[in-house]
Formats: sequence, C-alpha cells, structure tokens
Amino acid sequence: MSVPTTPSRRSVLLGGAAAVGLTALGTTQASASADKLTDPFTLGVASGDPDHHSVVLWTRLAQNPLADNGLGGMPDRSYLVEWEIATDENFRRTVRRGAEVARPEFAHSVHVEVEGLRPGAEYFYRFRTQGHISRAGRTRTAPAPGITRTDLTMCFASCSHFGAGHFTAYKRLAEDEPGLILHLGDYQYEYAAGANDVRKVLGPETRTLENYRLRHAQYKTDPDLQLAHATAPWLVVWDDHETENNWADEVPEQPDPNFLDRRKNAFQAYYENMPLRRTARPRGIDMRLYRTVQWGGLINFHMLDTRQYRDDQACGDGVKANCDVRLEPTRSITGEEQERWLLDNLRRSRARWDVLGQQVFFSQIDLTPGAPQGYNMDAWDGYKANRDRIAEGLGKTRNGVVLTGDVHRHWAAEIKSDYTDPTSRGLGTEFVTTSITSGGDGNDNPNAAVLAENPHVKFHKNRRGYIRTKFTADELRADYRILPYVRQPGAEATTAVSFVVADRDPSLHQA
Repeated sequence: MSVPTTPSRRSVLLGGAAAVGLTALGTTQASASADKLTDPFTLGVASGDPDHHSVVLWTRLAQNPLADNGLGGMPDRSYLVEWEIATDENFRRTVRRGAEVARPEFAHSVHVEVEGLRPGAEYFYRFRTQGHISRAGRTRTAPAPGITRTDLTMCFASCSHFGAGHFTAYKRLAEDEPGLILHLGDYQYEYAAGANDVRKVLGPETRTLENYRLRHAQYKTDPDLQLAHATAPWLVVWDDHETENNWADEVPEQPDPNFLDRRKNAFQAYYENMPLRRTARPRGIDMRLYRTVQWGGLINFHMLDTRQYRDDQACGDGVKANCDVRLEPTRSITGEEQERWLLDNLRRSRARWDVLGQQVFFSQIDLTPGAPQGYNMDAWDGYKANRDRIAEGLGKTRNGVVLTGDVHRHWAAEIKSDYTDPTSRGLGTEFVTTSITSGGDGNDNPNAAVLAENPHVKFHKNRRGYIRTKFTADELRADYRILPYVRQPGAEATTAVSFVVADRDPSLHQA
C-alpha cells in the first residue's frame, strides 16, 4: 500500500499516515536486538486531561494483546518508547519529542505529560519503539485562562459492554470530530462471557490484576474505540463496573473478604489503561480521580467520583419506596472531602458554564408510576441531602450543567429547587447519555408513565448512542445521537432530539 504524501486528518486518524516523516523520530532504543518485538502498538494511542499548556499522551505496548496473563505477550523487561508531538499531520513541524520507559510492573503502559504547548491549539502525536511506529492521534490544548469567546464541540458516552454489541457508536462519535470526549464510567465490564453475548468476552469475571489487564486489553483492540481515542483528548471517570457492580467505597455488592484486593487490582489496571496524569496514580486501594479541568473561561469540567467515597446504598439498594434512610443528612455519595472541594470550586468559579461529569442520575426521578414514589438507591436520590447541597451550589453559578451516564437510556431533565413544584426555581440542567452497547439494541418504548410522574424530565429514549454538545458563550446545544442497532455492526447515527440551554436560563428548550 502506498502512503499518501499529504494525508488528510481523517487518514491520519485511521492510521494511513503512520509512516510519513519518520526521520523526525530518533533511533535510540533500549537494549537493541534482544527480545525483538512484533507490532507492539496493537492497543492504539490516546490523549487526555488537557489544560492550556499541556496534555497527557498514552499508549501501552502489547504484541499479543489477548495473552492470558494480561501482559500483552511482552517480555519481562523495560522498553524505551519515543514520542513526538507536531502541529501538522505530516509531522514536519515537530514541537516536542522525548522518550519514556515502559515498565513491566505497569503493564508496559506509557503516560507522557507534554508541557510547553500553545493554548487552544491542535496537535498530532505518535510513538515509536524498536522500529515500530504507532498510529497517529490528534489532540488539543484548552484555550488560555479567561477566554470565553470560543466554542467547543464535546461528545460524552458511557456504558460500553464488549459482549452486548459492537462499538459502532464510538466510530460515529469520532466522525463528529469533537474537540473533547468525556467518558462517564462503565468503560469496561467485569462479567465473564454471557450466553446471549454477540461478541465473546475473554477470561473469567475480573478479580485479579491479570484479569483486569486482559479485559482492558480486549476492549482496546476494538478499532472503533481506538478511533475515538485517536480523535480527541478524553476526560475519564469510572463508575462501578470497572471494579464490580454497585460497589460502595469498601463495601462490595455481595460479601467478599477479598474485595479490597480486587479494588486495588481494578484501580491499577484502570490507571495503566487510561490517559491520566501522575496525580491519579493509585496508592494501594486509593486513587484520586476527581478533578477540575478548565476550558479557558468558557467551561469548568468538574469530574466526580461517586463510588470510592460513598456510603453503602440505603435500604438494601434497588428501587425502593418509603426509605427514610436515604433522607439522613449525613449520608453521602461523594464523601465529605470531595463535596467540600466541589462546593468551593463552584463558589469561586467565574466560568460561563460549570459542568459536572459524573456517573448516576442526579435529578430526582420517581421510577414507580402511581403511589408510592420509588427511587433508585444507587443514584443521588439515595443521598438526598448531599445532592441538595450540591444542587444549591450549582444553582449559584452562572450556568450549572450535570452530565450523567449509568442508566443505559437517554434522558433530559431540569434540576429543580423543589421537585413537587414544577414552577420552582431552576438550579441547572441534566443531560443523561444512553449506553454505547449495554442493554443491546433497545426499543422505542416512550416510558410515558415515568415521564408523567416527573414533569421536570423532558425526554427519554431507549436506544444506544451518545450525546454531542456544543458550548458557546451564549448557549449550550445537546444533540441526542442514537443508533437503531448494535448487535450487528455498521449502524448509522441520527439525532433523536436536540435541546438548547441559553445563557443564564436553567431550562431545556427543544431545538
């Protein structure tokens, strides 16, 4: 195959320009000829956590990504991995380059924090080791602090179960060419293969470090997911399935004396496989994942962790009525320290939009038609006082927005000061994305009974997909993208509905 001399951005992201301008990379390698590798870049590349002068670049070496031991068929030794970042697709204008050591104790993952970049700029990057060149990825930096007269197309997604379907939604998301992508949790699932899976999940239910590494590797071999990672920088947070269903701090879903070891293993594998900064490197069973990422003066993204610090779910979990425990003022889904951090950030914010990137349904939602009211104990409804304090803090910002995943459905809601009064003061808006695959193809059931119980909820759709947003200084537009099927590959994406939120108006207007 001939290599185009002037590749398009699309061909770069699809890997067509990997060989252009190779002389820009150095040739220094660790321990040269021994353990000569076949292609070690089978898991692709990624970038993440951009600010106005730096970004994280990621890859992980794996010449046999599906090796049972989770180490990608790599020898038990370190490798020098060169990287470069350029302002053009041809890598003729390289602005930074360097080398990192990929070590076996971190599954040969590489996290490069590239400094000294220009604000609001597009860059292209790639890696090299032992003569092998990775695909090229595209990334960008945030605008300079205080800049509001800019715009951002951002897509966000959640809940991608490998066995439940094909990751076509990731490909469609990439084709929208966003400047930033958020993943709000359930990036991978812990379960062993299921009888109705359309793609075979490898390995047992994940418990050991080897299990989690293999599971992440299998997901990362998917070409549509690789394309999405190569298209734009990501901001990631986990939900439950990266570790175990519905875990709560140190409490597993079912009694398990080895749960803390499982949690430690899951955290390490998550860090190894995500484009995260060094500040997120786990320390035993702890990993600091919550953080704020500023997009100039336009947006503050407050990325939350609603698993690691929460109290156990009230009243035995599930959807429950008449559960007074959920109303206790000390119950918390964020933990006291994270709540204080968030409220302080909201109080000090001067951004046009303050956005919470988090996992579970934030607005109140009665899921039981008729009386009595039934609420999901795993969501913020199970931690009402904690939710109400944060909602009040969000309502004091110029524009408060909550982005949510978890529930495998599209929803749109207005966050109210009093959910019993539809005319009460609005505190913000909530956009809930459906799953990438979890739940299978879905259906067109409108869920009218639940909508009737919740007048502040304006939309529901049970199809797979993602949400595409565009932020400007004057408005936020959210397009609910859906696919008709995922159990077969190749579905096209369409927009089911679009909502607009105007500056200083915390209400949803259908476009």
